[in-house]
Amino acid sequence: MTKSKIVLITGASQGIGRACATAFLDAGHHVVLAARGRAGLEAVAQTAPERSLVHPCDVTDPEAVDGLFAAIGERYGRLDVVFNNAGISLPATEIADITWEDWRRVVSVNLDGAFLIARGAFAMMRAQTPRGGRIINNGSISAHVPRVGSVPYTASKTAITGLTRTLSLDGRKHDIACGQIDIGNAASDMTEAMQKGVPQADGSLRPEPVMDVAHVGDAVLHMADLPP
Repeated sequence: MTKSKIVLITGASQGIGRACATAFLDAGHHVVLAARGRAGLEAVAQTAPERSLVHPCDVTDPEAVDGLFAAIGERYGRLDVVFNNAGISLPATEIADITWEDWRRVVSVNLDGAFLIARGAFAMMRAQTPRGGRIINNGSISAHVPRVGSVPYTASKTAITGLTRTLSLDGRKHDIACGQIDIGNAASDMTEAMQKGVPQADGSLRPEPVMDVAHVGDAVLHMADLPP
């Protein structure tokens, strides 16, 4: 990118979020690192502490998310890019055996959290001068080709596609672009089990290949530099 931007990444303490945060910091950007645990965020910030803002945040808590955007406004006065990444999943489980609590836990992080982050980002980008920015949502291949036993995760990620498409329309008049990346099996803590074997549609248990998570960081960095 040609100039330094203010970037917010959720779920930044590990996996995909950490790889993307590192990619943006290495490229010279200012990065707001958000996740529940401070220790993991501070480890990521060591890449470039002078350009990092560590802000622990539970994305399912509206007040915590409001506090996150207040901190961004106080520190930087604007926001250029958001990678809406925080997400969780469950082990493969048929719907009849999924508890309400587990359903709500996955949907709360993957969908409610994505909504709250997008809402806060949209409001800031719409009001700032110069206005506008980019929201990048982390979807999933599972929204198109789901795995067996993945109802909460697949439903939540399918909803992210609807969120992305609507934001891309609503943001046009405010110079806010919204896109989505459906990653698949990037090597991370969430996909560690895939290398050992996961349930397949034919009833078998087979390992699946994974890709280097650094490639995801490169892709999201590229998306952030695309024209609106």
